[in-house]
Amino acid sequence: MKIAIGSDHAGFEAKNAIADYIKGLGHEVTDFGTYSADSCDYPEFAYKVAKAVQSGEFERGVLVCGTGIGVSMCANKVKGIRCALCTDDFTAEMTRRHNDSNGLAMGARVTPVEKMKDIVRIYLSTDFEGGRHKRRVDKITAIENDEL
Repeated sequence: MKIAIGSDHAGFEAKNAIADYIKGLGHEVTDFGTYSADSCDYPEFAYKVAKAVQSGEFERGVLVCGTGIGVSMCANKVKGIRCALCTDDFTAEMTRRHNDSNGLAMGARVTPVEKMKDIVRIYLSTDFEGGRHKRRVDKITAIENDEL
């Protein structure tokens, strides 16, 4: 699977550890920045990752900032992106099973890196269930298109 990854300065170190972990799982990872721990603005990197997923070149995006809130909010502004802020194994599984999310956000100041690795592993290995959940995801898309 092709994964786009990005972070701000608060998530820089965690992002690098997670990118290495994802590569170790056998996935291809492209880092959209930031490339240092110098202060920066998370919307730029969330947008780059979300656009990469939106384009279809990448199947999923992984974002890290201090809390995960900012990057998830930004990514979800991009049409076609369903980015979930996850802090545990259950939410990582359910966002894939029930929401067919294509973006994962995490907070480096909230979640330890080792837990992030668990979340990422579950997120990347869980399939969408479809069925009644497809109907609901279709309604999310309808809202996005102002058609509900």
